[in-house]
Parts: sequence; structure tokens; C-alpha cells
Amino acid sequence: QAELGINEHHQNEVVSYMRFARFKRGMCLKTVDSCFQDLKDSRLVEETFTVDEVIDMLDGLQSVVHSEVESELINTTYTNVLLLRQLFSQAEKWYLKLQTDVSDLENRELLDQVAEFEKSEYTSSNKKSTADPIKPKLAPLNEGGSELLNKTVAHLQEENEKLKTRLRTIETQATAALDEKSKLEKSLRDLQMIQGDQKNNANQDITELENKVAALKSQFEKTLSDTTANQKFLEEDLVTTKHNLLKVQDQLSTAEKELEKKFQQTAAYRNMKEILTKKNEQIKDLRRRLSK
Repeated sequence: QAELGINEHHQNEVVSYMRFARFKRGMCLKTVDSCFQDLKDSRLVEETFTVDEVIDMLDGLQSVVHSEVESELINTTYTNVLLLRQLFSQAEKWYLKLQTDVSDLENRELLDQVAEFEKSEYTSSNKKSTADPIKPKLAPLNEGGSELLNKTVAHLQEENEKLKTRLRTIETQATAALDEKSKLEKSLRDLQMIQGDQKNNANQDITELENKVAALKSQFEKTLSDTTANQKFLEEDLVTTKHNLLKVQDQLSTAEKELEKKFQQTAAYRNMKEILTKKNEQIKDLRRRLSK
């Protein structure tokens, strides 16, 4: 079976679209055949016709066929736009910007490859339908393809949010520690001022005050030492967390680029161009037949 260079899920999606396009193409051809048959049944009732009568019949047939084919081409264009809209909407959910190469739509080699794929797929489909009438149901468009990559991106985003939350918590703790240090320093200054104001008091009061100041100073130094060590630990943890955050963001960016690269490999546009090319060839063939 011919392959299109895409994964199995996307190939199934292409097959589904080609079946839809084949059905629409068959309906259009039946409509054109009906136009000719109506002309035969309604106008070709005599054995001989004048030139003017023949021209009039051909003009009428041309008008009807032109209208039918134009309507089908317009409808095909709108259908392709809706298909593109589905693909772009899915890409925008992951903040991707898909790009198209219109020049590939005229690549004869690629068009022949798609034609061979359609032929082989149609043949295999007929065999499958004869052997087993139950066909597997395709997964919804917005749930298939790159599922593992999507889960990886979601996981990285979740880890990113967790690291951001942890970073905010550490910053809050560091700010609280600095505030506590400022309060302790202010308390020490206040006690030292009180000590200076009470130098003329009795020796006993001075001794007691000095003892209190010494105790508070010792407690402050111990608290300051603990606060400094805690602050250093928090700063180191903050640096480590920021590094982890940058690492996760880099992984997220890489995953998003990989997902965008997978989307850029789609062959949907090529299928659409093939359909339009076949429609144009059918129109040219009809014109040649009408000219004859």
C-alpha cells in the first residue's frame, strides 16, 4: 500500500477525507451526466435539426453544466477552508503557527503519489468491505495525533506552574526573614538607648538592665545567625529553582517546536490540490467534448 510519509492516525484522517471527496466527485459527475441525459430526453426527439437548433441546445447545455460545475467547485473550496480551519484551530490551542507551501500543490510527483495512494486505498477498502462490513470508527480529529507529545507538553506546563508557585513561596519566606531581622535590630537599638538613659540609676538597676541587654543581645545574635543561615539557604534554593524553571521552559519550547514540526508535515493541502486539479481536468474534458 502506498504511504504518504505520515503516521497511521493522520493517514486514516487523509483516507476519511479522500472518501468524502470521492463521494462528492461522484455526485458531481452524476449531475453532469444527468444534464446530458435531460437534453437527450427533452430535445433530441427529431431525426434532423438545423444548425441554429443544435447551437441553441449546446448553449443551453453549456449553461447548465457550467452552473453545476461552478457550484461544485465553489462548494469544494469552502469545504477545504473548513478543513483548514479545523487544523488551524487545533494548532492555535498549542500556540503554534502552521505554514503552507503552495508550490507543493503543483508537484506532479507528489500528486501521482497521492493518486497511487488513493487507488491502493480504494482497492483495499473494497476488499475490506467485502470481507468485513464493520468498519472501525476513527478517533475524533481533536483527540488524535501527537498524543504523547501533547501529554509531555501538558506535563511540562504543570511542572512550570509548580516551580513558579514554589519560587513565589521562597521569595515570600525570604522577605519575611528580612523583616524579622529588621525588627530585631530595631529592638536592640531601643534597648541600647534605654541602657544609655538609665546609666545614672542605681547600680543594681544598671546591673539588671545590663544582664537583660546581654541576654537580649545573645538571643538576637543567635536569631540573626539562624536568620542569616536560613536566608543563605533560601537564596541558594531560589537560584536552584530558577535554574529548574529555565530548564523546564527550554524543554517546553523544544516540545512545542517538535509539535509544530509534526503539524507542518501534513498532506492535507496536497489532497485538496489534487481534488481541484481533477475538477479542472474534468471541466477541460467537458469543454473539449462540447467543442466537438
